[in-house]
Amino acid sequence: MDSGFFSHVVLWVIGGIAAFGLIGTVGALFSMGRTTNYKKH
Repeated sequence: MDSGFFSHVVLWVIGGIAAFGLIGTVGALFSMGRTTNYKKH
């Protein structure tokens, strides 16, 4: 039971970090694209 709970927590932590990194990367790329577009115009 302890090992199963630990693996479940690790899975959730990894999933949260992956989701946070994905959102951060998309947000950074989106903001960079917008700033470059503003500079172009």
